[in-house]
Amino acid sequence: MMNALALIQVGLILLCTTTISSLQCNHHPLQQRKVIENSLQLLDKMGEKFPQQCLREKMSFRFPKQVLKPRQKETVKVAIEEIFQHIFYIFSKNRTLAAWDGTALEQFQNGLYQQIEQLEACVIKKKTLYFQSKANRLKLKKYFKKIDCFLKDKQHNLCSWEIGRAEMRRCLQLIDKVIRKLSN
Repeated sequence: MMNALALIQVGLILLCTTTISSLQCNHHPLQQRKVIENSLQLLDKMGEKFPQQCLREKMSFRFPKQVLKPRQKETVKVAIEEIFQHIFYIFSKNRTLAAWDGTALEQFQNGLYQQIEQLEACVIKKKTLYFQSKANRLKLKKYFKKIDCFLKDKQHNLCSWEIGRAEMRRCLQLIDKVIRKLSN
């Protein structure tokens, strides 16, 4: 009798958790846009205007836009989750030379982390489908590896971080544009 009651309680908890997470996934585009808008504001708040002395060091990383153009919404969500993970990783690196607002940086990282967690819950089943064709994943890895190598080559100096921050801004703006299209 006690085991049956415990099983019923576990079943109810799982049912509620699944319902709540599916509700979060259904309302996801609007929430994602708010998170991205907040992340863009935090990126701005982190530092000053782009330093003029860094203009000569600018580099084109060429974001692989095709990874955000699959036909299915779910595959786009998987790509977005992957991008957020890479951005989180980049901003988790040694950033002591970047004279940024630490609180804004921490809030930025926390927002990304929460978004990654939520996206993982929504797209876990679709990941295998999306990454059976590993081309998109490899393109994203190559793109972010280029940014990471740039930071390392420049010894994580102020200009390299400012260029990286500007590039992350472009990534988030592209994601926002895609989410707007998907929610229409």
